[in-house]
Amino acid sequence: MTGASSETSVDAGEEGGGHPTTTLNDVVHQRVRLGILTVLQETQRADFGYLKSALELTDGNLGRHIEILEKQGLVATTKGYQGRRPRTWVEITADGRRALAVEMKALKRLLTRFENSEESAGSD
Repeated sequence: MTGASSETSVDAGEEGGGHPTTTLNDVVHQRVRLGILTVLQETQRADFGYLKSALELTDGNLGRHIEILEKQGLVATTKGYQGRRPRTWVEITADGRRALAVEMKALKRLLTRFENSEESAGSD
């Protein structure tokens, strides 16, 4: 028991205190928005149709989540045409990349804690 609490203290101290969930960002953490940001991190820029297909979303659902991310400055949209077809492109911003990196770091910390607790539970 003492070993577990000292481990927790070390983890909290290394990251500035608190449980990893305290650094999760509600805007970023939502499943669809996390999906949008991770796809954009990989592609840098994607059109609306690609995001809709990749994340299996409706137009309205995707549009609303892009709106939320754009309002927070995490993505930027550009409207234009490709040939005669209207297109909307979505691009991750520098703030979006930073917010996603913080989110992923918190998720890694949670995963590590979970795996460590599973190992401890298995050894009992």
